[in-house]
Order: sequence, then structure tokens, then C-alpha cells
Amino acid sequence: MVEKIFADNIKEILYNSCDDFNEEVRPSYADGTKAHSKYITQVFEKYSIENNEFPITSLRPIAWKSGIKEILWIYKDASNDLELLKNKYNVTWWDDWDMGDRSIGQAYGAVVREYKLIENLLKNLKDNPFGRRHIINLWQYVDLGKPHGLDPCAFETIWSVRKKNAKLYLDMTLIQRSSDYLVAGHINKMQYVALMLMVARHCGYEVGNFSHLVQNLHIYDRHFDKAKILIERYENLPKKETKPILLLNTSKNNFYDFEAEDFELINYTPMEKLEFELAI
Repeated sequence: MVEKIFADNIKEILYNSCDDFNEEVRPSYADGTKAHSKYITQVFEKYSIENNEFPITSLRPIAWKSGIKEILWIYKDASNDLELLKNKYNVTWWDDWDMGDRSIGQAYGAVVREYKLIENLLKNLKDNPFGRRHIINLWQYVDLGKPHGLDPCAFETIWSVRKKNAKLYLDMTLIQRSSDYLVAGHINKMQYVALMLMVARHCGYEVGNFSHLVQNLHIYDRHFDKAKILIERYENLPKKETKPILLLNTSKNNFYDFEAEDFELINYTPMEKLEFELAI
């Protein structure tokens, strides 16, 4: 399922999309060349985590563990400190958005901390599970007016609890304004599934459905050849007997106790690595 969605979206972007080939695009490659893209809009995917439908591709290796570390930095540590991200988690991919003080400014974890977003979410999910206002939103205009390194891409999650067969299931929707599909698309999906597993465990709920809405799903021009390689890999993909499954393999049940090492990804055998030149 996930591989077909991935390949179909790549084809749609390459052959039936809009492009931004103008001089006003923001991103650039390391050599200073403007990074143009092709894109499609309003892309929606839904996965039943309770039925082991995990949104990770094997057409290329996905840095899922580093993605989880980033999520811990943002939502558990509620931090914008790049030194903490580097020293605690050995993740440095945010360094390009350094504000000059080894932080990313008033964004992401700083917003989570300022508005106590996780504390409020956990409390409200437990106190009023069937409520319709369980939302985390990083797109706070007052904070966007302050110095920060990057406007949030994956900026909102909406959470719902439903009852089925006497059990409570937690569903979550991730809303993303922009996604560099080949580089970060599946990292974003898996890291937010991990966040969903953590919140569900803390609240004592089963995991349910994970949905992902991306408003602008794009592939950069220097990635087009790699995109075609991924399509070819999909078309020659052998049938698999097992599916990758992400486990929160610990007896811990407090959100703030979870570590990246508590997660285990089984049945995951990706194909060889592809290198992508980043657009910053």
C-alpha cells in the first residue's frame, strides 16, 4: 500500500503537476543555485496503525530513528537549542537554520514550551477523551513575527478518541503546509506515528488511524532523476510477505520518560541509499 502511494505520488508530481520555475522561489542549494520544484496540492493519506499499516517505504532507507529523535527534541524537550539536539541526539540537520545563537529561534520546540502544548494535550485527552478540541498548532502568528529559522512545515496535529469493542483508540491527523517528498516525506510520517504511539501509551489508549494532509507536496529539480529511479524500483519490487512495524518496545507509560531507544522497527529491509542535494 505505502509503496504504491509513494510511486503514484511521484508520477503525479513528475508528469501531471504545477511547477514554480520563476525567480521568486525561496530555497537554494549549497552552491547558491535556486531550488525549483514541481508540486501537487492537497495530498491526503490514511493508514490504520492498529492493523500494522506503517507509512515507511523500502524503496530507499528512511532515517526513522533520527526523525524520532527530532520529535523528542521538539515535543518532549520542548527545545529550540541546536546544541542539545546535537549532543543529546547526534542530529545536526537543523544547523542550516541556526539563528547565530545555536538555536532556531522562536519556532517548533520553543512554541511547544511557551504554550504548554504537550501538557495540555495529554491532560485534555485523559480528562475529556471524546472532546473535539485536541489540537496542537505550531503556527502562532505572534511567534512568526519573532526571529526564527524556519516557518513550521509540519505545523498541526488533531487528535480524536473513539471507542471500539470496549477499547479506546487514538487517531491523529498531521497537517503539513509543505513537504520535500523524497527527502523528508516518510521521515515526517514515521516520526509523527512515533509521537502518536507515545501519546497513546501515556493516555492508556490503543493506537488507531494516522492521517497525513500535505498542502504542497513537491520534488526539487535536482531530485528528478532520483525520482525516476524510485519509480523503477517500485515497478520491479518483489512481493513481500511481511510489513514493517514500529514498536514502542518498553513498559514505560509516561510521555516524558520515552527515549529513541524504546522504539524498534521490525521487518524493514530497504534498498540501497540514494543521495539527495538539500534545498535550504
